[in-house]
Amino acid sequence: MEQLKILRTQKGVSQQKVADYLEITRQAYSNYENGNRDPDNETLLKLGEYFGVSVDYILRGKEKAPTPGLTAKDERDIAKKLQSTLDDLENGSDGLMFDGEPLDDETRVLLRDSLQNQLQMTKLLAKQKFTPKKYRQ
Repeated sequence: MEQLKILRTQKGVSQQKVADYLEITRQAYSNYENGNRDPDNETLLKLGEYFGVSVDYILRGKEKAPTPGLTAKDERDIAKKLQSTLDDLENGSDGLMFDGEPLDDETRVLLRDSLQNQLQMTKLLAKQKFTPKKYRQ
């Protein structure tokens, strides 16, 4: 399975390290990479967890390897930034208005959701762009 070798080299680990994680010999793991032997279902699940990909990706290579996701700290930072932005908008000269009319509650929720989505996408794109290759999965 050539996907295993690609994933392992991207993660920068040895065959021995993966084999130790799976609790098998290095030779057994090497056989998986070289296609001489197929891993059982339990091993495929463990490999997916280890590399952070689906079993489908390991078997077929049809989906992209995962991109860095948001951590709990990222979510807290986004929540703080969102609240700060909303407070700034609310505490402006006349608060949030559209055509001279104050925003209704439904529009405020939509604006909040839109800002939150934008902050999350910005954070994800920054992580993809600025994460050094050696730390990418």
